[in-house]
Amino acid sequence: MPHSAASVAEIAEVGASTFASDVRAGLTASPKTMPARWLYDAIGSALFEAICLLPWYPITRAETAMLERIAPEVARLLPSVADVVELGPGSGEKLARLMAPFAERQDSLTAHLVDVSADALDAAERTLSRLPRVRVVRHNAPFEAGLRHAASSPRRGGRLVAFLGSNIGNFDPGPAEALLSEIADALEPGDALLLGADLVKPEAVLRLAYDDPLGVTAAFNRNLLSRMNRELGADFDLGRFRHRMRWDAAASRVEMHLVSITAQQVRIPGAGLTVDFARGETIWTESSHKYDLTALQGMGLATGLRVVGQWTDDEARFALTLFQR
Repeated sequence: MPHSAASVAEIAEVGASTFASDVRAGLTASPKTMPARWLYDAIGSALFEAICLLPWYPITRAETAMLERIAPEVARLLPSVADVVELGPGSGEKLARLMAPFAERQDSLTAHLVDVSADALDAAERTLSRLPRVRVVRHNAPFEAGLRHAASSPRRGGRLVAFLGSNIGNFDPGPAEALLSEIADALEPGDALLLGADLVKPEAVLRLAYDDPLGVTAAFNRNLLSRMNRELGADFDLGRFRHRMRWDAAASRVEMHLVSITAQQVRIPGAGLTVDFARGETIWTESSHKYDLTALQGMGLATGLRVVGQWTDDEARFALTLFQR
């Protein structure tokens, strides 16, 4: 029987004050925006897990199957790895598949989980408890802060950073390169990064994935307003906002927006804010950039990482790229 994962909670940097600060900054900007990380409270995380089950959103299933298939090869390529850091572990299912071959061959293995959602960290920790000899360290923080703290932790061997699920696509090109540079800086020679990224595909396919016929993605998006109501005392009327997906072919980017269907004013006491919306004005809640294989390789090379492996699912149009410092 597997031993339960030992858990250590290292840092917790996410709270109401951080949320309120981002709300103030985002909803007073032009255009109005919100960082995508705030979509993932307990309800948002559950809705995203539901999205991953939809037939129109195949990338999670594709990536999970790919990890099951390639994990032994990754473990052979990285024989010294004793620490694995995942940025945004979700339910932990993908990480468990990646770590299984490492856990089987070693006396102990440390998994650093970095996420702003405590509920996601709980779910991932439960999933990893089925692996033998795994110690879990939780970092309830944004990616950058959690990565820095994980990198400063004592290490007992090589380190692998996993950035899966095409989370890199939520960053515009400049911030994406900055984050990859920060990941590279957290690695020592021989350490590695496994990057998951969604590839460019027809607009019709993307539209079904990001504006599904069941309305689950719309509920996921509007839950951000509900979260502001719950946590900051806001008075958003969810019925006055609609979910909109937009494909920007020039930027190779899917955008998610919340559209005000009428002129209205919203109070957000917890952020010390009253916001006016014009009819048709939007809150830009998420970007999801799509890539080609050459661009992915170039992103790593620009930060001093060399490609040692790349795998694709041609049907789902998804790629996993292994970089090494």
